[in-house]
Amino acid sequence: MHLPRRSLLRAAGAGAAALSLPPEARAALPQGLVRILVGFPPGGGTDVMGRVIAETLRKRGHLKNVVIENRAGASGTLACEALKYAVPDGTTLLFAPSASTVQPMLTFRRLPFDPRTDFAPVTMTGTVQTCFVLAPHLPVKTFQDYVAWVKADQRRGSFASTALGSSTHFFGLQLGEAFGIELEPVGYRGAAPVISDLAAGHIPAGCGGVSDFLTHHKDGKLRIVITSGPRRGVTTPDVPTIADLGHPDRASFGFYGFYAPAGTPAPVIAALNAELAAATMEPEVKAQLLAIGLEPEVSTAAALGTILAQDIERWRPVVEKSGFKVD
Repeated sequence: MHLPRRSLLRAAGAGAAALSLPPEARAALPQGLVRILVGFPPGGGTDVMGRVIAETLRKRGHLKNVVIENRAGASGTLACEALKYAVPDGTTLLFAPSASTVQPMLTFRRLPFDPRTDFAPVTMTGTVQTCFVLAPHLPVKTFQDYVAWVKADQRRGSFASTALGSSTHFFGLQLGEAFGIELEPVGYRGAAPVISDLAAGHIPAGCGGVSDFLTHHKDGKLRIVITSGPRRGVTTPDVPTIADLGHPDRASFGFYGFYAPAGTPAPVIAALNAELAAATMEPEVKAQLLAIGLEPEVSTAAALGTILAQDIERWRPVVEKSGFKVD
């Protein structure tokens, strides 16, 4: 039976989060150095999340030698390609957002991997929402006000995307289509220059992950006015979602997960799933992840694979309609 993502996660995560690691499972864990590939530079959100979990794995003691290996570039796909060619014994893992595993499948003309066949899903670690944010100088306070402001002059519809070809790009296009305004994405290289240009008044609006703008929203320096999820985020309870504003069919989440190379033995995947899920759901880790915008949520390996495949198909018509491609 097909389950919506949230139902699938609730069903899968309830069991995965409660798993302890029995002796027979410990025996299946890799005993040597475990590399966690991260497709973004040190200090970025994905890197910080990965390091929080890696440090907890070391403290738990079942995986004593865990290191983060940054393979930054090409929207995180360099790390994905490296995983494809790694030895499938559990000693090399990938920690990646759906921005590196879902959208590239639809936007890259030549992608050297297919996450559905080249990866073995291990567990989800959490979900993230995309958000639309307004510059502080705009004479509007809410997203509905912004829509009216743009309708009064369609030349006002440019918005900064933290990365063209990502969910931040396509969520912005979906907002324009849903609310009857023409929104034009302007590509940036990450959140930092977007924040700078918004604060300086060089561009009226932007689109990125909630984690990109959360601190500035709380400080009143920028205004998050709508998020992408079917329900309000734990970190943004004051912000309406696209579902709240009448378009639940366009709601979406991004997600983070751990993957091993295809062909990794099932007992190793099961042991890694239990250990990574337990580490992710430790109270201190959950608090740290929430503080940087990730809502912790774990899954079985099979559930992550299903969610990945469903998300590729969910975004396919949006990307195809946009005509966007990466050579």
